[in-house]
Amino acid sequence: MLQTDLFLKAEIKLYYDLYIPENLEKPAPLLIAVHGYGAHKRYMMREARAVAPENFAVVSIQAPHQHFRPTDNGYKIGFGWLTDYKPDESIPLHHNFILEIIENLRSENVIDMEKIYLFGFSQACALNFRFAFTFPSLLRGIIGVCGGIPGDLETNEIYKHLPADVFYLYSTDDEFYPLEKYEMFKEKLKKRLNIFTSKGYKAKHEITEEMREDIKVWFGGR
Repeated sequence: MLQTDLFLKAEIKLYYDLYIPENLEKPAPLLIAVHGYGAHKRYMMREARAVAPENFAVVSIQAPHQHFRPTDNGYKIGFGWLTDYKPDESIPLHHNFILEIIENLRSENVIDMEKIYLFGFSQACALNFRFAFTFPSLLRGIIGVCGGIPGDLETNEIYKHLPADVFYLYSTDDEFYPLEKYEMFKEKLKKRLNIFTSKGYKAKHEITEEMREDIKVWFGGR
């Protein structure tokens, strides 16, 4: 008799970097940064610190699925949040990763639970929105750059009303997402959110200096 898809549960380590400014007044606002496909926590920490206000603690989390990615200098290791095989199993892993970090920092009195922000690029955008619509009371704001939205945004009964302030940035010359798709994503988010800002940029699939400046302005208005 053949039995398929049997499994064992295993424990893995999930890695993240934490930045706490010197002389930080606790509890502090928190920015959680989530990198895109093929990147890593060091990259997203740089991006997060480039836009976060000085009084913010910053966490950059790293995806669990490692792989080799081609670069101009040969192959380097990158990380991804989803795989083609059973991708739905990776969603709760991402959710629980964020929840545990928040709880750890809360228990150490590092963060202000009323001022938690989520920042995602590319692949991380849809995952972050899934988290936000599932745990809406946890977040003060969300920044999504050059990424999609949950495919089940309009059908998933788990998703709740999201009162957080959302800033959605996208590129008009993105090599992965056509502009028409971004426009569709924007309209669907607009229908679901009370506080929503979006802006398109003449750029490729990237975070540009103009985007960084606008994110800093957005934080200033919060």
